[in-house]
Amino acid sequence: MSVSRSVVALVGNPTSNNGGAARSWRHAVGLLRRAGASEGFAVRDLTGGDYDESLTNVRRFLGGALDGTNHLSDAALVIVGGDGMVSLGVNAVAGTGVPLGIVAVGSGNDFARGMSLPRNDVTRSVRGMVHALQSGSTVAVDVAAVTWDEGGGASHRYVGMLSCGLDAAINDRANHSRLPGGSLRYLAAVLVEVTRMRRYGYHLRMTLADGGGEEGEIITPLLTVANSRHIGGGIEVSPYSRVDDGVLEVLWLDHMPRFMEILGALRHVYDGRLPETGLFHWRRVREVRIVRSHGGDEPPALMADGERLGRLPVTVRVEPGALRLLASVAPSGAVGPASGRSEPSRPSGGDGCQRAR
Repeated sequence: MSVSRSVVALVGNPTSNNGGAARSWRHAVGLLRRAGASEGFAVRDLTGGDYDESLTNVRRFLGGALDGTNHLSDAALVIVGGDGMVSLGVNAVAGTGVPLGIVAVGSGNDFARGMSLPRNDVTRSVRGMVHALQSGSTVAVDVAAVTWDEGGGASHRYVGMLSCGLDAAINDRANHSRLPGGSLRYLAAVLVEVTRMRRYGYHLRMTLADGGGEEGEIITPLLTVANSRHIGGGIEVSPYSRVDDGVLEVLWLDHMPRFMEILGALRHVYDGRLPETGLFHWRRVREVRIVRSHGGDEPPALMADGERLGRLPVTVRVEPGALRLLASVAPSGAVGPASGRSEPSRPSGGDGCQRAR
C-alpha cells in the first residue's frame, strides 16, 4: 500500500482550548510518526512559539507554495488545534495544491463541525487522514480572500466567516473569556454584547451570484460575510452556506431588534432557523466591497475564523475550490443545508441594500 505524500508537515497550538490541546498535539505527532514509519512518509513538526512563527515555518518549509510557484506534490500539511489553526493552515496552503488535514481539538471547532470532521478525537482524525494520504483523496473547498487597499493589496484568507459588526465584538469578547468551552464563552459574550448594540454604517458594492450588481448603504448592528455555516462553537449564523458552491453569503440584521425579538432569535441560534426569525437579510455574492458609510457608528475591527484582522475598507471575494482538504469521503458540510430545510429564495426588499432602523 503506497502513500501518495512523502512528507507531512505538522503544526500544533499547545495553547488552544485554554491549553488543553497540548496533549492532543503530542498524541497526534506520535500517531503520525508511527503511521509514517510503516507507510513510508516523513513527519516534520513545524510548531513555532506563536501563530506568526508557525506560519513562517510552514511557508519556508513549503518553499514558495503560498504563491503557487511550487506545488510540492509530495507534501501535505496537518494542523492540530481549533479554528485559529485552521486559519493558519488555510493561509499557508490555499491555492497551492498542498492538501490540508485537520485534527480539530479547539474550543469551538466550527469549520470541522460544519464539515462533519471528527472533533476532539485525535485517533479518529489521524486515522482518517492516513487513509486519505494512502488513497490520495481530497475534497475541494471554497476560500474567501480579504484584501485591503493599503499594504499593496495584501490578503488574508478564511473558510468560515468574516465578522464586521456586533458579531466581531462578540467574537473578540469570547476570545478573551476565561469560561470553559467555546460554546459557553460565545453564548456569554452574546448576552453581554446584545445589550450594547450600536448602529454601524457600511457602504456595500456587491457582485451577486448571478453576475449582477447591487450597491447601497446600510446602518445595522451586524454584518457577516459567510463561507460556511457555524461560528461560536455551533451557532448557525448562515445555515444555507455551502463550502463548494462558489459563492459567499452577505448577511445583516434588518433592523435594531427589540428585546422580545432578541429572545426569539436566541432560541434558534443552534437549530439553523435564524433566517426564519425575520431579522435578517442576505445576498449570495461572488465579491463584496465594504467601506465605512457617512452615517452610523464606526464599525469595530474585523474578525475572521476567530482571528482579529484590520479595519475597513476591504474587498472580499470567493476563490472556488482553492483549498484541498484531506478527507477520505466528501464531508456532509459540502452538500448543502440540513435535512428538512429548503434553500432560501433571494430575499425581497426592492432595489439596493436595506437600511436598518
